[in-house]
Amino acid sequence: MKKLITTAVLAASFSLTAGMVSAADAPKTIDQLLQQVKVDRAAEGKVNSKREQEFQAERGDKAALLKREKDALAAEKQRGKDLNQAFLDNERKIAQLEEDLKTAQGDLGEMFGVVKGEAGDFAGKLASSNVSAQYPNRDKFIADLGARKQLPKIEELEKFWQEQLFEMAESGKVVKFQGSVTAIDGSVKTTTIHRVGAYNLTAEGKYVVFNPELNLVQELSIQPEGYQVSSVKKWEQITSGTAPFYIDPARGVLLNIYTNKASFEDRLESGGTIGYIILVLLALGLLIAAERFIVLAVIGAKVKNQAKNVDKPGNNALGRILKVYHENKDVDVETLELKLDEAILKETPALEARIPILKVIAAIGPMLGLLGTVTGMIATFQSIQLFGTGDPKLMAGGISMALVTTVQGLVAALPLMLLHAMLVARSKSITQILEEQSAGIIAAHAEKRAD
Repeated sequence: MKKLITTAVLAASFSLTAGMVSAADAPKTIDQLLQQVKVDRAAEGKVNSKREQEFQAERGDKAALLKREKDALAAEKQRGKDLNQAFLDNERKIAQLEEDLKTAQGDLGEMFGVVKGEAGDFAGKLASSNVSAQYPNRDKFIADLGARKQLPKIEELEKFWQEQLFEMAESGKVVKFQGSVTAIDGSVKTTTIHRVGAYNLTAEGKYVVFNPELNLVQELSIQPEGYQVSSVKKWEQITSGTAPFYIDPARGVLLNIYTNKASFEDRLESGGTIGYIILVLLALGLLIAAERFIVLAVIGAKVKNQAKNVDKPGNNALGRILKVYHENKDVDVETLELKLDEAILKETPALEARIPILKVIAAIGPMLGLLGTVTGMIATFQSIQLFGTGDPKLMAGGISMALVTTVQGLVAALPLMLLHAMLVARSKSITQILEEQSAGIIAAHAEKRAD
C-alpha cells in the first residue's frame, strides 16, 4: 500500500514538472521526491531569472524605440507646420508678384484684353466666311491667339492685323477658283466656283454655300426662284460689262434658310386627305366649266348664224324653234306662243346642264376647308396634350392642315363661283336670244293673222 501511494505521488510530481524526467528516473521515496523538487525549483528559478533579465533588457530597447518614434513624429509635425507656413508665404508672394505684373503691364494688359476679345470674334467670322472656301484654315492662328493667356508678340499682332486687311480686301473682290463641290447625293466634283466677295458662292449656274463645320462647299437642296437662278447663269457667262445678280446680304444665311422653305408639293401634302378631296373637286369643277364653255360657245355661234338666216332652219337651238314655227304657221297666236314656249323649254336644259354642279362644288369647297381646319386643330390640341408646348414642330402638322385646307377651300371656291356666274350669264344670253326670236316670230304671226 505504501508503494502504491509513493508511485502516485511520484506520478503527480512528474506531471507537475511538465515531463522533465522520464518514468525510469522518477524518485522512489519521499526524500528523493523532495530533493528532486528542490532541484527542479532551483532550475526553474534560474530560467525565470534569465527570462526576467531578457524582458528587462527588451523593455529598455522598446522604450528607446518609442522615444525615437515620438521624436520622429514631433519632427514631422514641426516640418508640416514649416511647410504650411512656407506655402502661405509663397501664396502671398505670388499674389504680390501678380499684382506687380499687372502694374508693370499697365496699358499692355488692357490691350491684350482687347486683342483677345477681337481675336475670338474675328476667328468666328473667318470660320464662316465664304472667303475661307478659297483659303481654308485661316482661323486657327486667330483662334489660338484669342485663347492664349500670355501677351502676344509684335509679330503676332502684325499677322492679326494682316489677316483683317486680307479679309477686307477679299470681301471686295469677284473671283473664280477651282474647288470641290459636294452634291446633294454626297458625290464630290471639282469645278469652277465663283465668289462674290464674302457674300455668295456659285457653281455651274447655281447657288452653293460654304459649310464651316465640315469645311466644304455644298449644293443647296432647294434653289431660289427660277428668275434668280437664271441670273446666276447669265452672270457666270459674261466676260465684260455688267449683269444682274441677286446677293445674299447675310452671306449665305438666307440661302440656308430658304432650303427649309416648304415647296408647293409640301404645302399640298400638308393639307392631308381633305386637301386632296378639295383639289379633286376643283379639278372636276374646272373640267365641267371647260366643257360648258365649249358647248355654249358652239351653241351661241350656231344661234347667231341661224339668226342671220331665219328662213332656213338648221340643227341648232334656234333652228329647232324656227321649225316649230314653220310647222305651226296656220294656228292661232296663243297656240303658236305656247308651242314656241315649249320649244324654248326643251332647249333650256341643254343650255343649263351641269352648271348648277359648279355652284354646289363652290359651296362645298369652303365647307371642306373648314372641316380640315377643325381636324387640324384637334390634332394640334392632341399633340399639346401628349407632348406639351415645348416643341412647336410637334404642333406644326396640325396647324398646317388647319391653315392649308382653309386656303385650298377658298382657292377652289373663288374661281368656280366666278366660272359659274360667267356660264350662267352665257346661258341666259343664249336663252334671251331664243326668247327674242320667239317673241318676234309671234309678233309677225299676229300681224299676219290680223291682216
